[in-house]
Amino acid sequence: MAYDDVAFGRPAGPDDDGGRDRLGVHLGWEIVLLLGAAALGFLLYRFDPASLRRPALDTLLITATAIGLLTLGAGLTLRAGVPNLAVGPIALAASLHFAENGDRGLLKAALPALVIAAGGAVVIAVLILALHVPGWVATLGAGIGVIVYDQLRTAPVAVQGGYDPSNQAFFLFGGFALLAVVGGAVGVLDSVRRKLGAMRQPTDPARRRTGVALPVLASLIASSVFAVAAGILLAAQSARPIVPGTGLEWTGIALGTALVAGTSAFGRRGGVFGTLLAVVAMTLFLDYAGRRGFDIALFATAACTIGGGLIVTRLIETYGRTLTVADAEPDWQPDPPAETAAWRADLPETWSSSGVGAQRRGERWDDGPWGSGR
Repeated sequence: MAYDDVAFGRPAGPDDDGGRDRLGVHLGWEIVLLLGAAALGFLLYRFDPASLRRPALDTLLITATAIGLLTLGAGLTLRAGVPNLAVGPIALAASLHFAENGDRGLLKAALPALVIAAGGAVVIAVLILALHVPGWVATLGAGIGVIVYDQLRTAPVAVQGGYDPSNQAFFLFGGFALLAVVGGAVGVLDSVRRKLGAMRQPTDPARRRTGVALPVLASLIASSVFAVAAGILLAAQSARPIVPGTGLEWTGIALGTALVAGTSAFGRRGGVFGTLLAVVAMTLFLDYAGRRGFDIALFATAACTIGGGLIVTRLIETYGRTLTVADAEPDWQPDPPAETAAWRADLPETWSSSGVGAQRRGERWDDGPWGSGR
């Protein structure tokens, strides 16, 4: 029987995969992210000091907030074990909707999009829970459906209305930062991690674990609402018409940034400051690449980010797991004392105990006080 670490002192159940996570690996990686973000900020400032001053700073903060909301949504659903692959198409749909209806006012333009996104998330959550299917497949199908709406336009859509989020740039970014850090801190609590990540399945993935309905429903609704808000911000600050497309590049950016932030692709595990630092680094990189004239497609950036994020996931899963008693057991078995070996020589040719199986003379002594008893 394997036990969780001493802080728990209880047996690990069949659906338990190691108990409390080691947060040191997350904190160590977040230091690396902090250094990376600082390096990118230095490069950007050195190339164009005005880029980190207003009004350019306001645009940078709005972009960071939009990317941050997408990353929050992706990271939340990753932790819940139902990665929402529709966040990018939803954001693009919200941008197109706001561009067409922005002249009606922010609230009237945003409310229908928020209601539709939340309602769609409920439908997908019910589908996942009722059919016991992987979340990424269901959300990918939903995302493809949203792409149909996105591509009904045959030409770029000019943004209507006069809403400018630049005046609230610091407040909007501060709100995202607060959500990211507080959410990460709450996610450190073992009870929260276990409930939120209840979909993480160490055994048969088709066997549904208990207590997953609320995390699945809440994470999908929240991620869809975040995607709508991100799309509206991107459209409101855009000086160009919104171009119809798929939006999948933004799904890739969101998922890749969430993975690089330290959120495990397998669910449940994640850090505290990783999302905020990864979003800042991604925003600075995109702005720096644009100012330097690097012709890097968002799809290429997303693909590389996801690739790096998968490496981070492997590190998190390998070194972030608590060592259990079963892991700590040595592979070798001590040889029995001489008197025990002599006594064993007098045993019958076969030895059967409680249906364990046959033991022949001359084999290693695996039972008794000197063996593992397994």
